[in-house]
Amino acid sequence: MRTLDRYIFREVAVTCLAVTLVLLVILLSNQLARVLSQAAANDFPRQVVFALIALTSAGYLTVIVPIGFYLSIMLGLGRLYHESEMAAIQACGVGPMGLFRPLGVLGLGIAALLVWLSFWAIPQATSRAQQIRVEALRDAQFGALEPGRFRTFAGGKIVFYAESVDDNRILHNVNVFVDRTEEPGSEGRMEVWVATRAEQRGTGQAEQMFMLYDGRRYEGVPGSGEFRVIQFAEGGIPIRLGELGGTANKAELKTTSQLLQSSDPADAAELQWRISTPLLALILMVIAVPLARLRPRQGRFGRIGVAILVYFLYSQLMAAGRTWVESGVVPQLVGIWWVHAIALCVGLWLLVRDNPPGKPRPVAVPA
Repeated sequence: MRTLDRYIFREVAVTCLAVTLVLLVILLSNQLARVLSQAAANDFPRQVVFALIALTSAGYLTVIVPIGFYLSIMLGLGRLYHESEMAAIQACGVGPMGLFRPLGVLGLGIAALLVWLSFWAIPQATSRAQQIRVEALRDAQFGALEPGRFRTFAGGKIVFYAESVDDNRILHNVNVFVDRTEEPGSEGRMEVWVATRAEQRGTGQAEQMFMLYDGRRYEGVPGSGEFRVIQFAEGGIPIRLGELGGTANKAELKTTSQLLQSSDPADAAELQWRISTPLLALILMVIAVPLARLRPRQGRFGRIGVAILVYFLYSQLMAAGRTWVESGVVPQLVGIWWVHAIALCVGLWLLVRDNPPGKPRPVAVPA
């Protein structure tokens, strides 16, 4: 590249890196609070928290990188216009179209990065994060009971409490509260199990059995005043905790090859969304170059508000188009391509408006 191209390339690239890092820190703070709240509610270990933060934050890159590139062009070229450097550049014979040479090199590199992220890296990271989350929830929900803590199962219909546990994992002084009011034929009955000992069978599995020894079971309907007391030497409470991997078939977790082979509207919408990510960065580049042009004495950040509004409309139309494809309102052939077509036409119109075909271009005067 020419010296001038390298100068513009460096100006926009450094700004892009700074903007992207700032946006990433902002989103990471929000992600950190969400993951920590989930970890506190489910007793996730520390390594699980760090892994989830690292993997889920990677998914933000497809959102951050395009808008970081877009804003960096606005800020970088805005500085050149504001400090009259762009006037000197244009006096050397470089018009707005000449700016696409260094910006295009950077844009193609960013688009290639987004292709790798959207098609391979982020689906794998999302799938791995889902796997870690499911395993952590399974360990927290399906794991061994701890003494001195109330544990609920079956949507809160079974509450378990044990006072202590010995080295053989035998629980002592156990209380179990079972709500059977919604079960067919139960007639609104509730049960209270009190046992001296208990053990948990099937730890780590979806189907478990709580075996209680040497205790009493109190049965009755709340408010009736009639209870039945049953003394037992051994009794069991079966519990099915259910599966936690119900989200494994979501389109976001599927590989690109799986999406290509699927005819499901949700998979088609996800595939088009992945393709749209690098297209978004390139089309925003086309829009940003004419949009960054400042009038004389206009502030450096004079058009940042307009640029953010344009990006907001663009992203919202993409989200709406994706929803319409998923629901079958818009044919898959139309998909969300119409959004990119409108945005590209707007960018080309801005370029033509600022550079009419018959307008003479500045020519460099040899020294």
